[in-house]
Amino acid sequence: MNPAAPIVFVVDDDISVRESLGSLLWFAGWTTRTFATAGEFLAHPREPGPSCLVLDVTLPDINGLDLQALIATDRTDMPIIFISGHGDIPMTVRAMRAGAIEFLTKPIDDELLLQAIRAAIAHSAAALRGAVRTRTLRESHGALTRREREVMALVVSGLLNKQIGGHLGISEITVKAHRGRVMQKMGAKSVPDLVKMAAVLDAESPPPR
Repeated sequence: MNPAAPIVFVVDDDISVRESLGSLLWFAGWTTRTFATAGEFLAHPREPGPSCLVLDVTLPDINGLDLQALIATDRTDMPIIFISGHGDIPMTVRAMRAGAIEFLTKPIDDELLLQAIRAAIAHSAAALRGAVRTRTLRESHGALTRREREVMALVVSGLLNKQIGGHLGISEITVKAHRGRVMQKMGAKSVPDLVKMAAVLDAESPPPR
């Protein structure tokens, strides 16, 4: 299956800006979706594939900074490039601290915008690949038996087979068998590889209540 084409979303209430950016991005080869308000953007169905958001700070309904906060948790694979006709330092600092990759002032330098978009799309593609990798790891880990998960946890903690056997009350031969199945099911080529997988899974686990 061919990967979905990257999409550049543009939210700006100035129709002349939307049209000029739409033309620029079309000539640059990008698939583009333009919106006049944050509400229109939020109502648009999610689309697969890498993407980025070119977002004006001042909008008639929800301002750009508030929209950034709204989508911060569920659209982590969509980097934001802010544009503004009257940006100031506090505004820029707030946007960048919240994860924006660029803050450009109008009139926008076309080449700077295109460079920012290329970087944003690359970042988005990497985030999507990471999400797929994490989902695959969760599925593989979920396929382990309870005992195999216990053995995996002890292996990545640095214990030897004999120590694991003593901890779980099973023979060293049995530990080796469980360990082999863990490596196979997780697709790990080495213990360091398994340790990295465990670190990813731990990072994705919800914090204890």
